[in-house]
Amino acid sequence: MRQHTIFPAAFPESWASDWGEDEYGLWMGFTYKGVRQDFRWIEPGTFMMGSPKNEPERDDDETQCEVTLTEGFWLAETTVTQALWEVVMGDDPSNFKGEHLPVEKVSWEDAQRFITKMNGMKPELQMCLPTEAQWEYCCRAGTTTPFYFGEQINSELVNFDGNYPYNDRRKSEYRKQTVEVKSLPPNDWGLYEMHGNVWELCQDWYGDYPAQPTVDPQGEEIGSYRVLRGGSWFSSGRFCRSASRHHYVPGDRSSAIGFRLALGHRAVQSGQ
Repeated sequence: MRQHTIFPAAFPESWASDWGEDEYGLWMGFTYKGVRQDFRWIEPGTFMMGSPKNEPERDDDETQCEVTLTEGFWLAETTVTQALWEVVMGDDPSNFKGEHLPVEKVSWEDAQRFITKMNGMKPELQMCLPTEAQWEYCCRAGTTTPFYFGEQINSELVNFDGNYPYNDRRKSEYRKQTVEVKSLPPNDWGLYEMHGNVWELCQDWYGDYPAQPTVDPQGEEIGSYRVLRGGSWFSSGRFCRSASRHHYVPGDRSSAIGFRLALGHRAVQSGQ
């Protein structure tokens, strides 16, 4: 079982329908109109964001920098499903239909409308998109390799275009669509499909990384594009790496874009 040294200030929260601890750590469930979303507790910490210069197929915008996240937070263990989107928003814009499939064909602006509506109903959630730094920290889950699975992936681990494997390795299945959330193995922090399936929207404007070690980065103050992370069902292997970055116009939609929710919360040290 994952050992915590820093805990949430309150556990469980008032909004939690159920809660517990398992081999991945602390979790809380949120249920709305019969649809449940589980969240994982993420401790604060320091990590190297970006990719080393010797990582195959890296891009120029992945220059490594030391990042410290000073606040613990909750991150959804899956992307938002069509079932949750529909009970909140009353429609389903997705191209590939299925209540347990990730909602897609949603823009950054659409995600903000969803979040605003949820926070209006339950302000104590403090719901938001993760920052780009939070997203990569969670995706890596303590690893430094190109993927949280290690140096390589295949379609048994990640939903991507297996015709274009990472670093010229063996080809694998190309499903040509999304898969249900929690279909594929999670990382060591209990987070599912952070590589592939759908690109995940982050809060930040897209821009260059800071040149020096930084604390709680929020991205650029203004910009033209929002950050996308994780790759998708039609991405090649290189774009599914933990460090890979992509960007998109905030109002645009695609069947390869979805989002994962974060909840902001203060943490306390063990023993306090």
